[in-house]
Amino acid sequence: MRQRAQARQMAGQGPLQTHPWVRYEQIPTSLKRAVVAAEDANFVAHHGFDWKGIRLALDKDMAHQRALAGGSTITQQLAKNLFLSEQRSLWRKLQEALITLMLEGVWSKHRILEVYLNVIEWGDGLFGCSAAARHYFQAPVGGLSKQQAARLASMIPRPRYFDRHGDSLRLLEKTETIEYRMEQVAIPK
Repeated sequence: MRQRAQARQMAGQGPLQTHPWVRYEQIPTSLKRAVVAAEDANFVAHHGFDWKGIRLALDKDMAHQRALAGGSTITQQLAKNLFLSEQRSLWRKLQEALITLMLEGVWSKHRILEVYLNVIEWGDGLFGCSAAARHYFQAPVGGLSKQQAARLASMIPRPRYFDRHGDSLRLLEKTETIEYRMEQVAIPK
């Protein structure tokens, strides 16, 4: 958030939108399911690393001879968002792995998902699920429909792009896929 705030200030843009913290119990189940379905379907089963997902991402990258797939779990993404820069390097990946192990050792899955949903970027200068619900749907986060939750989850990989291109066919297709998969994933109780 600090990096994005500095970048916005240097570009002469407004400040980040404030985002009140939302406790896990107040976040709709549909949003939790949508984000897990979109970002880390095995979230409750692994201990920070989804080795099968990482392998599939590497295979896809190798087949296309460039980085296409992420393979990062929610915990890995949270480690990066909380403590590391957006810089891509082997050193940063090693730091991310260590922080991931620490987060998984100290926090419950419930807490990891709660923090993740409250700190990730959902648009240009827009952080946290409460701010995203207000910005995109003019509604409190607790009032999100299943489709709205799936739409928010579909924006996570490229939030600033989809903030400007919210009606793209790719986003609509991804939203439908996530909505279909939502009931197939487990979330922390």
